[in-house]
Amino acid sequence: MIPSVLPTYSRAPLSFVKGEGSWLIEEDGRRFLDLGAGIAVNALGHAHPALVAALTEQAGRLWHTSNLYHIPQQQALADKLVAATFADTVFFTNSGTEACELAVKMARKHFFEAGQPERVEIIGFEGAFHGRSSAGIAAAGSEKMTRGFGPLLPGFAHVPWDDPEALEAAISEKTAAILIEPVQGEGGIRPMSDHSLKAVRALCDERGLLLILDEVQCGMGRTGRLFAHEWAGIAPDIMMVAKGIGGGFPLGAVLATEHAASGMTAGTHGSTYGGNPLGCAVGNAVMDHVAEPEFLAEVNRKAGLLRQKLEGLVADHPDVFADVRGLGLMLGLKCTAPNADVVKAGYEAQVITVPAADNVVRLLPPLTITDAEIAEAVTRLETAATEVERGLARETA
Repeated sequence: MIPSVLPTYSRAPLSFVKGEGSWLIEEDGRRFLDLGAGIAVNALGHAHPALVAALTEQAGRLWHTSNLYHIPQQQALADKLVAATFADTVFFTNSGTEACELAVKMARKHFFEAGQPERVEIIGFEGAFHGRSSAGIAAAGSEKMTRGFGPLLPGFAHVPWDDPEALEAAISEKTAAILIEPVQGEGGIRPMSDHSLKAVRALCDERGLLLILDEVQCGMGRTGRLFAHEWAGIAPDIMMVAKGIGGGFPLGAVLATEHAASGMTAGTHGSTYGGNPLGCAVGNAVMDHVAEPEFLAEVNRKAGLLRQKLEGLVADHPDVFADVRGLGLMLGLKCTAPNADVVKAGYEAQVITVPAADNVVRLLPPLTITDAEIAEAVTRLETAATEVERGLARETA
């Protein structure tokens, strides 16, 4: 008999009932150090006082009106995002998946209004993840994402990761945009080099294409800059944002230049819940913290400390780990043992990690994690690695 919750997840046998900063408390009272942050969502940790206050205050005043009316909290958050980024305009969604849908529509509408309706194709990359909607899985293109869900939405092409020649060869008279994650998350914590991102930006300029960046997972301070593309000194035309922007409250956004968004006039897109007073009240509180230079400097400092300790962990356990990869507090442990075994052993050691492709374990802690918690996290990962080694020894005995 099918369970009452649709079984599309293979869930861990854990039920958390409370969160405090970098910690999750299970029903049985055990305390887990959270290096997953709800898959890079809880940027300020669990139950951050500023977010609790913002949500509570707004909940006592007004929850929802719809986008038929002006929403002051939405306007304030849009103004902050425009002031802090390349963007001229923002549309708010409830998730990264919804942001992907609008990014695709916006790029195609741009060229339709420009008198080039044939330019509908968007080029994506092997290993990408852009959500679970029809456009999202078509943009990613992997068999894991698309099998059984055909016919797929047309208008997408795919090239190998970080292959400039293949990318240029894929461009045709139908191409509208290139869609890329500056750091792939689900794909195994794979950063695209600054050089390659600059080359993609230059190629878009040369060929008259729009550059869409998916910063749903790598944005909002995760890499030590407000957005990851800033490390390369480039700017996109359209950018997808979600996860960390709401600090745990469902919120997403599409940021765009006036040029890229020129076709999006009244009636061309909408959302019942997107940018409602509750979500934007929390989003404003997140921005007030994460966009501060001092906060981002601390993310970078802590990222260096964590990476240094992880390098030592890898060196001490070569049968479990191969290397460390990533940027800021978006790090991956490339495993030599099965990554599922490492994640499972972590549960026993009461540390939460997240699996990814390419046999990688993702470490996406709250950006507020302390130095002491970093030390404790590596200690618990050490315990997990030792247990995986014992399992490997039993298998070969």
